[in-house]
Amino acid sequence: MDSGLIRKREKAKRYAEERGRIRVKSLTVTFDGDNNPHTVQYVNKGWQCDCDFFQTRQTCSHTMALEMIMESCTWD
Repeated sequence: MDSGLIRKREKAKRYAEERGRIRVKSLTVTFDGDNNPHTVQYVNKGWQCDCDFFQTRQTCSHTMALEMIMESCTWD
């Protein structure tokens, strides 16, 4: 590995450890659900999911799972 790439990997590791530097503004994820795939988005400071449960409750297992996974991130 060349020295430039080594330095970039070291910098990436530091960034990954300093999660306060990262602010998520938007995110789109596809969940392979038990029954169907679902699209979950973080847009305009809120979660959205195309599953039926989310449409009536404004939360669902897909958005909750992403909140758990991404809990250490700062959200804009």
